[in-house]
This record gives sequence, structure tokens and C-alpha cells, in this order.
Amino acid sequence: MRIFVRVAELASFTAAADQLGLPRASVSGAVQQLERQLDVRLLNRTTRRVQVTPDGQAVLERCLDLLSDLDELQTMFQRTPAALTGRLRVDMPTGLAKNLMPRIPEFLERHPGITLELNTTDRRVDLIRDGFDCVVRVGKLQDSTLVARPLGHLWMVNCVSPAYTARFGVPGSIASLAGHRLVHYGNTPSTFEYLDTAGVVQEVPMKSVLTVNESEAYRAACRAGLGIIQVPEHGVREELHNGALIEVLPRHRAAPMPVNLLYASRRHMSRRLRAFIDWLGDAAGPLVSNPYKGSA
Repeated sequence: MRIFVRVAELASFTAAADQLGLPRASVSGAVQQLERQLDVRLLNRTTRRVQVTPDGQAVLERCLDLLSDLDELQTMFQRTPAALTGRLRVDMPTGLAKNLMPRIPEFLERHPGITLELNTTDRRVDLIRDGFDCVVRVGKLQDSTLVARPLGHLWMVNCVSPAYTARFGVPGSIASLAGHRLVHYGNTPSTFEYLDTAGVVQEVPMKSVLTVNESEAYRAACRAGLGIIQVPEHGVREELHNGALIEVLPRHRAAPMPVNLLYASRRHMSRRLRAFIDWLGDAAGPLVSNPYKGSA
């Protein structure tokens, strides 16, 4: 596996052989042996280049994880724990990743031997099938065999832009929403949601002229004056401060959205994943704390 990884990374049998201090024939033979054992073609070979096949890419990612785990196993019982090494694959929503990005250098400086692969998307990935070490989920969790560590809640705010208020005015009450429009997100019904005085979620159907499925597009549509949006406060804090967006109906905010970190198993958790989970719990604190606590 180590030989295959080096060939794949360098895209060359000759370069891999030079780095490993092995005859080229030994390197080629090791890769062929791995292909026979797995019954799959890992590399396409031509006279000019070596290219990883789609199946080879999947095997490469698993090899990287397995070799990192093996290295960790070999140092498990040392009196002085070895520095953390290996790859971490993490998925989280785009907006949350954007706000955490300034803190990520702190984690990587603390653990320079770790390589972090951060996948950012608003689409839900499959942790096991897609090969992630952990994923951050916003919203209600579905039944799952995964372990969930609560991180907190994203506190919501209702926003419009100056361009919207110039055309449609400022919504001043729930009853006034009949004369307004919403930017619709995802494939849920087009409704304005809010918590009533009893803490019960209420829904008001609203007209929508645009549906989006990505958080950046959602905020951009609001800035363009296309309607009201309901978003996590941390994601629009700067725009609210500089006047690009305006908060409306502050007494009728949507319910806070839970944020959870999901991973496969506590029993087989690597040291590098545990370190990342502990760091993330601290780094996400300012994003998931209640900005309205103590306010009227």
C-alpha cells in the first residue's frame, strides 16, 4: 500500500522507486500484486504518464486512512505520545465552514502532522459511504447509527435588504406578511416560520418568486431585493452591521437550529479525530451561542 500511494502521488514508477530506494521492477511488481489481491485496476500506465483510475482513487483514499491508523497503532503505547499525523476528512455546511475558516490555522499549527480535507456543501453526504471521519449537521437529526455530539444552536434572524423595503416596505407584523414575499430555500414548503409566545413553531404560507438550494445564493437573493430570508445570525452579522441587510420582525424569529457533530464510533476513534472534535467544540462556541441572551 505504501508503494502504491507513493506511485499515485508522484504519478511515476521511476520517481517512486528513487524516493523509496527500490528497484523500479520491485515497485511495479508491488503495485501489480496489490491489483491482483484487490482484483481491480489501480493505475493506467502509458509510456508518458501514470494515472490513477477511478477505482484506484477510492483505494488510494482508503490506503491513506489505513496507513495513518497503522502508524498510530505502532505508537499507541509509547510513554510520550507521538505527534498526531494523518489525514482527516470533514464535511460541514458552507456557511459554517466560512465562519470557522479563520480558526482553522490554529488547529493545523497545533497539529502540523495532520492534513485536513474540508468538504463544504449544503447537500447532506453519507459519512460512511463517502469516507468522511466526521460531519457537521445543522437541523433536526434523522435516525442514525452515528454518534452525535451536540455543539449548540444557530440562532435565527429575519432579513430583508434596503432594495426590498424601498419597493415593498417593512413587514411590521405577522398579519402584514400577506403583502410580502419570501426567498424560498430547498424543497420544503414556502413558509415563514416563527416561535409564538408559548414557544410553539408557527408557519405562515408566503409567496415566493425564487427558490435556491445554496446558502450563498440565498443571501445574495436577499441582497438583490427578492424577498425575506430566515438565516443564522452569525452568517449575516457583518451585513446587518453595515446596513446591507436589515433585520425585521425581531419578536418573531424562527426556532434555533441544532448543530451536531456526527462520527461513526467512540470505540475506534483515532487520536487525530478526537483532537479535532475537542478543538471544534471550542472553535464553534461563538457561532452557536445565543447572541440575544439577556436582551429585551
